[in-house]
Amino acid sequence: MSATLGLVNDVHAGDTLLLDDGLMAVEVTAIEGENIRTRVLTDGVLSNRKGLNRLGGGLSLGALTDQDKQHIQIAAQLGVDFIAVSFCRSAADMDEARALARAAGSDAFLVAKIERAEAIDNLAEITIASDVVMVARGDLGVEIGDAELPGLQKKIIRTALEHNRVVITATQMLQSMVDNPIPTRAEVLDVANSVIDGTDAVMLSAETASGNYPVKSVEAMVRICLGAERQFDHDTDFEKAPRNLQAADQAIAMASMFLAEHIQVRAIIALTESGGTARYLSRFRSAVPIYGLSRHAGARRRMAMIRDVFPFNYDSQGLATREAARGRSSSCSTPGCCRRATASSSPAATTWSCTAPPTPCAC
Repeated sequence: MSATLGLVNDVHAGDTLLLDDGLMAVEVTAIEGENIRTRVLTDGVLSNRKGLNRLGGGLSLGALTDQDKQHIQIAAQLGVDFIAVSFCRSAADMDEARALARAAGSDAFLVAKIERAEAIDNLAEITIASDVVMVARGDLGVEIGDAELPGLQKKIIRTALEHNRVVITATQMLQSMVDNPIPTRAEVLDVANSVIDGTDAVMLSAETASGNYPVKSVEAMVRICLGAERQFDHDTDFEKAPRNLQAADQAIAMASMFLAEHIQVRAIIALTESGGTARYLSRFRSAVPIYGLSRHAGARRRMAMIRDVFPFNYDSQGLATREAARGRSSSCSTPGCCRRATASSSPAATTWSCTAPPTPCAC
């Protein structure tokens, strides 16, 4: 094995290297200059652009390569909404990516892909430095071992919610549907448990990128998520709600959601510029749907990833909160949309009742 990027300094004889999410494994037998001599433990067909991990972690390769930095420039030019940082190890990796994105003129949200053993040790600081956290189970499971993965997935989701961050669960969620038209029962439970644990989004990879049943995979994912949401344990008294509130908006959001739960409000409308208000509201485990109203297309696209939030286009610029909310209601002529019931005293959100389950309308 010819080594690059300093790999010869990270491994020693006896180490196990895992390729392609652990499908293949080799044992390091000797280091010879810039070459690493290995013995194949598990063989297979290795194609290009596959990952490499050391069992137990410990590779020193930085999160951002020169090519990654070029890609951030391209992402800024394209105006993307999210930039994902692979193999981040600390908050410094996320800070570097954010600085590069902002310097290039991008306001994209930064996604921290938690897929290295070192990232688990720095999970809280990485979460705080990010906008979104991804449970990247492929490489993470390879480095820490599959037995540790379920508990760590729950920990990552819990940490993201505690710090008011959006969280994605990804990798092999419906892997069998690459070749089969229906998921296994184990995959159904995997997706459902992620939803019940509180993840905002679940992600398909090979199932839709190269699989034989991409549409059926998406349909199955939607069906499972909706079923799991019906089993979701809503925290109506907010006993499990985060207590580390750091801004007035967060406290107002908690009060609004508590009020909505206990006076039987059917939905909440949040007038927002960036989507932050809707995100704060969604961090509380409630059955009340949230309508996020923003005049900014980027904010609406970002809100689409947030659990229980339904984004709508509405320009409230120059209007008082109550006037803006009343105008939004009167302009909503599609059957099944919201009608006003009760308004809270919160400047951050107005509570409404809804005549039907939340579905996007044409208003």
